[in-house]
Amino acid sequence: MPNSPIDTLTTDYTVAVHDAGAANMIAAWVANARTPPSMVIAQGPAATIWRRRFGDLEPIGTDPDLLLGARTLISGTGWASDLEHRARQVAAKVGVQSVAVIDHWVNYEMRFERGGAQQLPDAIWVGDADAERIARRAFPDTPIEQHPNLYLAEQAREAGPVPKQGDILFLAEPARSNWGGQTPGEFQTLDFFMAKREAAGLSPKTPMRIRPHPSDPAGKYTDWIAAHELVSLDNSPDMASALHAAACVVGLNSAGLVVALEAGRRVFSALPPHAPPCVLPHRGIIRLAEL
Repeated sequence: MPNSPIDTLTTDYTVAVHDAGAANMIAAWVANARTPPSMVIAQGPAATIWRRRFGDLEPIGTDPDLLLGARTLISGTGWASDLEHRARQVAAKVGVQSVAVIDHWVNYEMRFERGGAQQLPDAIWVGDADAERIARRAFPDTPIEQHPNLYLAEQAREAGPVPKQGDILFLAEPARSNWGGQTPGEFQTLDFFMAKREAAGLSPKTPMRIRPHPSDPAGKYTDWIAAHELVSLDNSPDMASALHAAACVVGLNSAGLVVALEAGRRVFSALPPHAPPCVLPHRGIIRLAEL
């Protein structure tokens, strides 16, 4: 069995990525593959991830039209950009084999739609059995392949053991809704957690770090942090580093909660009762609203 699913490809390949989730998965597969990509098309958080990880394999383009000379495309399926979707469109137009990587467990069909136009790949790669089950139901006519999530295993290993006197790590992310309230959902989730953390067995004297989402603007949580004691901003370079000092990890629907589970941390989704429930299917995640 190959160390990386990329080694199963019979041609050279180009990577097109924007959002962090799939970029991290693909980067881990590339790091363990026999051959590097012939080209990397990266923007946003993915470009930062790529440069940090590969000193000699930096992104060399940002335009999907660079696919015109490629043979196989491996793309992410994020929300924050049209880059990956446009890359799949170009691949279909010029006859390039297209593989898309899904790094999450929600809204699968919408990941392949922009402006009412759907562009499915030739194959979809996922990293666990839950994602494979969801993908097969969503795309019965598209080949689905489950491959080991090397990024997840890597981050869990590098996070190290659970510290005896660890703090709380809050994984922030845009809720993209105020759920009928006056403030964005992510701030409602923070407030709900602070109000209910003692019910979860967490002391109010335990320090907490907020780790912003890659798409969050700088300074988004500055005022909220200033209004609460023992809360600071997490500036760790990656998830493993952020987890190192954490005994408990809290969030909304972040895939980082799954990394934390794998690393043996106690994990909560702090979505309030009036919000849609956590979409992550993993049993180990404690729903704070259900306590």
